[in-house]
Amino acid sequence: MNYNILPIASAGFKYIASSIFAFILFTFLDFNFLALSSFTLIFIFLYLYRNPEREFEIYEQYSFLSPADGEILSIEELKNDADYAYKIEIQSNYKDLSILRVPFDATLTSVVATQGTHLSHNSKLSSKLNESLELVFNDASSRKTKIMHQVGRSFDTIHINVMEDRILRQTNRYGFLLNGTITIYTPKNFRLNVHAGNKLYAANSILGYFIPLP
Repeated sequence: MNYNILPIASAGFKYIASSIFAFILFTFLDFNFLALSSFTLIFIFLYLYRNPEREFEIYEQYSFLSPADGEILSIEELKNDADYAYKIEIQSNYKDLSILRVPFDATLTSVVATQGTHLSHNSKLSSKLNESLELVFNDASSRKTKIMHQVGRSFDTIHINVMEDRILRQTNRYGFLLNGTITIYTPKNFRLNVHAGNKLYAANSILGYFIPLP
């Protein structure tokens, strides 16, 4: 498994390398404006693909952390759903750190990727046509959590660094989403700790707690 602990996410290497190459080429050819543009792109990509370490607190045993930076768009209670208690939708944009982290100690039991477009989240067709990635996590008590990742208006795709049937630890890096939405379906016996409009930080913000099973 590749946790990618370098200061720059591996997803951005090709963009940064291409910008450096373009800067050197345009400088050699004396194309000053293009050289300056390429030089600027280097720093833009370094910012977008930053991968800093974060100081992690010692969380309670049953805590459920945010898998991504962003803002909570909506929270829906799923009263008639047999598997899930809440649907939490998070919007992550270019200003947010794009590293995705495991919300609780779990085993990744399912990975389903769907190719698609990169329409804006505001488009009515984005939910049906945009590229998406569905992950299902199970904890030691067989509580199932589903996390849907959907790309928004972006030049990059979704990146994932984990495989099915792997045991993951809370706060481990598992992927990268530059701009998009993250929809979390929490299991039954879950106590919510956030509200719509809250700002979240991956692995630092507590979304809620699992209620211990008898």
